[in-house]
Amino acid sequence: MGISVKLEVFEGPLDLLLHLIDKNKVNIYDIPIALITEQYLAYIEEIVTQDMEVMSEFLVMAATLLNIKSRMLLPKEVLVAEEEEDPRKELVERLLEYKMYKYISYELKDRQVDASRIVYKKPTIPEEVAAYREEVDLGSLLSELTLNKLQIVFHSVIKKQTDKVDPIRSRFGKIEREDVSQEEKMLFVEAYAKEHGEFSFRMLLEEQRSKMEIIRTFLCSLEFMKLGKLTVVQEAVFDDIFITYQER
Repeated sequence: MGISVKLEVFEGPLDLLLHLIDKNKVNIYDIPIALITEQYLAYIEEIVTQDMEVMSEFLVMAATLLNIKSRMLLPKEVLVAEEEEDPRKELVERLLEYKMYKYISYELKDRQVDASRIVYKKPTIPEEVAAYREEVDLGSLLSELTLNKLQIVFHSVIKKQTDKVDPIRSRFGKIEREDVSQEEKMLFVEAYAKEHGEFSFRMLLEEQRSKMEIIRTFLCSLEFMKLGKLTVVQEAVFDDIFITYQER
């Protein structure tokens, strides 16, 4: 079994190369290969380890650097004839990938340290407190809500329906959908209210397909409000009006 070693601050040949690039303050996209190769070889000559796998990685990189150096020493006309790419391109890509993973590992380590400081505590709120619900005075909530405000919402939805009309296609006639009776619309509004529980008055009107359906829905909503099956809330002037269904 080989002896596991860590070579000073370097965990492998790519780590050593990044150190040499930072130490010499050179551009990673324009590595002075002769200088970096010389310093790299000087370092591995001082390595003392019995782990041949670690040593082989450094020697393979040394051979790669010498190969790149020899290719860059070729006359320019020979280099152009044989290859157009920079001989350092593949090495630069490997260095950038290694650098990215190295910084990601630092980030993950910091998150692990931060996570170790988090302690989860189960909720210990008394049942009486958790079950408390503040009493709502519907009279005060609805004090500023008037039919005039409902009418404003109604007219704004009608205007949206008018704006949807295509000025070109509308001239060619259309197939009219069979009109819905007031009784059917009453059933629809009640079913819609039961299903949603609490909903926006504007959204209810906007789901209708025609002006007549909007008018019928509006009248049905007023009728259910009068019967006490629907209550309306508007928190502030010009806010949307919300309707709540009251089971009877």
